[in-house]
Amino acid sequence: MCCILATHLTTACCQVAQKPNVIIILADDMGYGDVSFCNPTARTHTPNIDEIAREGISFTDAHTAGALCIPSRYGLLTGRYFFRVPRQRIYWGYGAPLIEEGGETIGSMMQKAGYTTACIGKWHLGLDWPLKNPDKPQITEWRKLGPTNTDFSGVIGRGPNTLGFDYSFIMPASLDMPPYVFVKNDRVVDPVIRQVNEIYPERRPDTKMVWDQKYVGDEDIYWGRGIWWRNGEISASFRVEDCLDILVNEGISFIKQQANENPDKPFLLYLPLTGPHTPWVPGEEFKGSTALGTYGDFIAHIDDVIHRIVKTLKSLNIEENTMLIFTSDNGGHWSEEDKLTYAHQSNYGARGQKGDIWDGGHHVPFFVKWPAMIKDPVTCHQTIGLIDIIATLSEVTGQQIQDTYAEDSYSFYKILKGNTGEPVRDQIIYLSGAGKLSIKAGEWKYIDCLGSGGFSEPALLDPVPGGPLGQLYNLQQDPHEQNNLYLEEPEIVRHLSGLLNNIVFEK
Repeated sequence: MCCILATHLTTACCQVAQKPNVIIILADDMGYGDVSFCNPTARTHTPNIDEIAREGISFTDAHTAGALCIPSRYGLLTGRYFFRVPRQRIYWGYGAPLIEEGGETIGSMMQKAGYTTACIGKWHLGLDWPLKNPDKPQITEWRKLGPTNTDFSGVIGRGPNTLGFDYSFIMPASLDMPPYVFVKNDRVVDPVIRQVNEIYPERRPDTKMVWDQKYVGDEDIYWGRGIWWRNGEISASFRVEDCLDILVNEGISFIKQQANENPDKPFLLYLPLTGPHTPWVPGEEFKGSTALGTYGDFIAHIDDVIHRIVKTLKSLNIEENTMLIFTSDNGGHWSEEDKLTYAHQSNYGARGQKGDIWDGGHHVPFFVKWPAMIKDPVTCHQTIGLIDIIATLSEVTGQQIQDTYAEDSYSFYKILKGNTGEPVRDQIIYLSGAGKLSIKAGEWKYIDCLGSGGFSEPALLDPVPGGPLGQLYNLQQDPHEQNNLYLEEPEIVRHLSGLLNNIVFEK
C-alpha cells in the first residue's frame, strides 16, 4: 500500500539537528467547537489552547481513527486501525489488553530513538489484572459491579511499561468507570479497596435528572447533567474530583525530572487527560467561572492544564525544542438537547457527536507548537489523523518502523517544515461506536450504514426496497452531511466501498 511507503521512507536528512522533546496532550471527549480558536460562536473560552493554535500549526481537518476513546487511543499509539484487532470489546477498566504483545507503539519506537518515555493519564486499552482466585472469573455481573475477583495488591501485566514506556502513572479507564485506582509502574498505588457509593451519595437533594441519567443505575452516582460516575471498586484514598490535577502534577514532575537530571536526553510524555469526559468535576477555583455552567468550568480547568504545562517548559528553558501536540480522542458527547439547553456547539461545523460515524464523532481540534521548527504559524486544511502521529515522529527522529507495524500511518512532517500545499494522505477511515465504517477520499465520504452508527438518533436504519444501502456525501458542497448521494453517484459508491473493503481485508 502507498501508506506504507509514506510511513516508512525516512532518511537522516529529515532529522532536525537536535531531537525535540515531545508532549502529546490528549483531551477526553473535547469537541472541535469547545476550543474558542475554532468556534466563533463558542460559549467556552480557551485562551491557553488558543495560544498553541496561534503560535503553531492549526489543523482544520484532523480526525480520530474511531468515534470512541478505545479505537482512537489504539490508533494513536500504534498507527493501526482498530478493525485490525481481533478482540474488539473492553469492559470499563477491567478489560484484557488490546495492544498486541511485541507490537510497536509510539513509546517503543521513541525508546529506540533514545528517548525517555512516560505514559501518564487515562489508559483504557486493557490490562492483565491479577486475580485473587485464578479459577474464578474476574467479573460476575457487569451491570452491578460490586467486589470483583481482582487482586489489587498484585503486579499488573501488559500495561504501558511493557509497551515502550519507561514510566507510567495511569487511570485504567474513563473517570466514570471502575476501578477507580491509580496504577504506577504496574502496581496499584492504594490497594485498600472500597465501593464508590460508600464514599459518595448516589443522589444529592438538588439532583435534576436529565437525558444522560440513562447511563447510570440506582447504585451509581448521578448529581445532574454530566456529573455522574458508576459505582464499583475504588481505592480508599481516590477522589474523582482530584484525579485530573493529580495526573497533571505527575506529568509536570516528569518534565522537571527529565530536564534537571537528563538534560541531554530527549523525552516523550504521553498525557491523556480525563476530561471533559464525564464526570464534569472542575476544580474549586474554576467553579462558576464561565457562562456555560459546569461543562464550561471544566473546559476552563482543562485549558489551565495547558497553561501549567507551557509555563513549566518556559521555566525550564526547554520550550524552544519541545514539540507540543494538543488534540482530543473523539468528538464531544453533546446531544441535540444540549445544543438547545446550552446554546453551544461542542462539535461546531459538523453533524453528530461522540460515537457517530458523521464528522461530529471524529473531527477534533489538533494543534502543534514547536518553536524550533515552526517559525511561521499557519492554519492547515490538509486531512490528517491522530493515527499519523507515530509516522510523523518516526520521520522527525529518523527512527525506522518495521513494515508490519503502523501500516495505516502517514507522516505529516512536511507540514511541520512548512509545506502545507500537498496532501498527507489520499484516504482516511473512521470507525463508529457501533462498529460501522466510513472512508473519506478527497471531497467524498462513504458510510457503510444508514443512520449515525453511534449515539445520535437514528442510530441504525434498515434499508427500504429501492433505497440506499449506505450514505455518500460530497463534503466540499455538503459539509454537514445532509444530502445523501448514494443513489445518484453509483460509481463513486462502488469505488469507495471497494477501496474500503480492500484496506479492511488486507490485514
